[in-house]
Amino acid sequence: MKKVTFLLLIAALFTALSSVQIYAQGLTADDIVKIESVGSVAMSPNGDHVAYTLSVPRTEDDDVGRNFSELYIIPADGGEAINVIEKPNGAGSPNWGPDGRLYFTSQISDHHNQTQVYSVNRSGEDLQKHTDAENGVSSYQWAQDGSAIAYTSLDPVSDEQKEMDEKGFDMIVAGENVRYMGLWVQPRDGNATRITPDDLYVYDFSWAPNGEQLAVRISEKTGADADQMYTRYSVINRDGSGMRDLMDQPMKKGAMSWSPDGTKLAVLAGKVYSDPLPQRLWVLNTDGSGNRDLTPDDWEMTIEWAGWQDNRTVLFTAVQRSVTTLNSMRTDREGITRILGGGDEIFRGISLNERKTAFAASVNTKLHPNEVYVVNNLRRANLERLTHHNEWLNEKEFGEQTSITWAGADDLEIEGILVKPVDYREGTRYPMIILPHGGPEGISLNGWNTRALYPAQVLANEGYVVFEPNYRGSGGRGTAFASANHRDLGGKEFEDVLLGTDYLDEMELIDPERVGMSGTSYGGYFSAWAATRYSDRFAATITFAGLSNWISFMGTTDIPHEMSVVHWDLYWFNNPGQNWERSPVAWLNHADTPILVAHGLADDRVHPEQSIQLHQFLEMKEIPTGLVLYPREPHGLTERAHQLDFMQRVIDWFGERVK
Repeated sequence: MKKVTFLLLIAALFTALSSVQIYAQGLTADDIVKIESVGSVAMSPNGDHVAYTLSVPRTEDDDVGRNFSELYIIPADGGEAINVIEKPNGAGSPNWGPDGRLYFTSQISDHHNQTQVYSVNRSGEDLQKHTDAENGVSSYQWAQDGSAIAYTSLDPVSDEQKEMDEKGFDMIVAGENVRYMGLWVQPRDGNATRITPDDLYVYDFSWAPNGEQLAVRISEKTGADADQMYTRYSVINRDGSGMRDLMDQPMKKGAMSWSPDGTKLAVLAGKVYSDPLPQRLWVLNTDGSGNRDLTPDDWEMTIEWAGWQDNRTVLFTAVQRSVTTLNSMRTDREGITRILGGGDEIFRGISLNERKTAFAASVNTKLHPNEVYVVNNLRRANLERLTHHNEWLNEKEFGEQTSITWAGADDLEIEGILVKPVDYREGTRYPMIILPHGGPEGISLNGWNTRALYPAQVLANEGYVVFEPNYRGSGGRGTAFASANHRDLGGKEFEDVLLGTDYLDEMELIDPERVGMSGTSYGGYFSAWAATRYSDRFAATITFAGLSNWISFMGTTDIPHEMSVVHWDLYWFNNPGQNWERSPVAWLNHADTPILVAHGLADDRVHPEQSIQLHQFLEMKEIPTGLVLYPREPHGLTERAHQLDFMQRVIDWFGERVK
């Protein structure tokens, strides 16, 4: 009898240890800060090679700072990657030149103290510097015939201002000492000349196929608001003469691409002034004779990249709900053709070879972050993976991730991403953490969704159901859906989330008494709104860089017009009552949900005062709270120690109050 009991105890102990071992195989915070991820990719003109940047995290032994950005070249048919630039140096914007060399930007102290354009041959050797911009290069592009390189560079601080600063006269005065981004053209064997006026800011540009003109996206205004809302498309001659506008109505605008014959530009722009995204495909005649929006209103997609296959056919990538696709469209007739996508592979743009028959892309899935993939034949498109960074992820267990739909407010179908706990057992009700995206025009895709501020799989490993709702106002479903929250922020869009929670409760997947929320930016607003206006529904929340007071936010953000026009569709001083009523701080007498408040101190988008005032008011009301401010951090978290700290606080805060 004792022997049987002993064996049963051993069996039970083995089962328990096995469970702990399986549980421990999920992702942890320490795993997240060592993940490498492919960034920009560039296929060579002949399609034989692909260049790519790789984001390489710093280790605890490195100096404090952002991830390193290394540069590699890999054969398109597979093989060993060549390391061109490695840490502590960094590289960006890889592009192949007409001469077959790989060009990129880098700050290499042995050559210049500012970022310049460099190149290497296909073997990653014979480093050459090509620019000598006093204040560094922001972006660049070679003319197709290789006769000249164009680049943008921010105005340097004047010698007079430097002298005044040294004497202590370093006041910051609104509207004074404005610095513009100029466009420069440098012949292959000559000196660079600025071709745009001193009082014009160049946000983007593209060479015409003939090398005699450039398309530019410009504004007399500077700053994030101008970039997002008040730019125009124009064409300028290579010598700076003959500038003429092609589209100047205020609305969101994105990148541009010339047709091969140089008669048209494909651009991404909004439908109207209040469209939340530059998500529609327009074709502009470069002689100024007319513009056409080719995007049907009933398309449920957000176009993110466009390029010409031939003079009548445009290729474009799009987000369609929670997946991505590559499509083609003829400019002379209606209809689109899907080339590939709609499955597990998530890609946001492509890099074509010269003949437009093959491409490379940065692709992620549910099981790995961005890697280099290629399609060798566009007619029989099939994505093939080239790189395999983070091989250690193959040993990890992931919570099952799926896309789900439910009926939101007014029975509008809403979609979102659901992640089950790593140790999920059928029939068990789990605590749930909601991770709402920002924007609100952002979107959660059914791919790799785990990062420091949105640690989905880390939370799944901690035993939570993780829910990422794409509420109305999100991207991925066209202008109408992205605009469906206009004049109603925090209204039906938040009802969509609550109804999604109810749906998961009806599925008997979650415990509705153990629900938390953590979000960043507009997702941080959702978290603060959840804990105040809907305090009875949430056990605890965390807000990072979140909005707490709509009126003071509009007075401190760098995008007051963008936020008012494309999200509220209303300026707060025309409706102060609703702006206050939808502010989390207006509902503190209604609240008792614990809120952890965190913010980066270098944030221009959502000023830290939003978190400071929320925390102070919570303390005055004796509502459990905490305030964490991260030095040097912008609208996000970029440093390893800060990322680790935040993720541990997420685990602890929810572990004590939700789990």
